[in-house]
Amino acid sequence: MVRNRISVKGRVQGVGYRYFCRNIADVYELTGWVKNLPDQSVEIEIQGEGENVDSFKKELKMGPSQAKVSEIIANEMEPAPDETLFVINF
Repeated sequence: MVRNRISVKGRVQGVGYRYFCRNIADVYELTGWVKNLPDQSVEIEIQGEGENVDSFKKELKMGPSQAKVSEIIANEMEPAPDETLFVINF
C-alpha cells in the first residue's frame, strides 16, 4: 500500500480537475481526497497499490481538456489503513 500527497499547479481550478481526479481514482481503485487551495493549486492525497498510484500520477499530467498542468510535486506518506473512499473536499 502506497500513499502520496500531491500538489498540482497550473490552470487546474475551474476546469473540472477535482472531478477528473475522482474519476481516475475510481478507475485505479484508489482512496483519498482532492481539494482546491487558495493559491489556485490542487492538493491530493492518494492511496492504493503502487502501480495504480503511479498510473494515477501519470494521468494527472494530462488532466481534463481545459486544464494546463505546469508542475506536480509528490511526497510519500504513511498509509491510512481505515480509508475506503476517494472524496472531493470543498
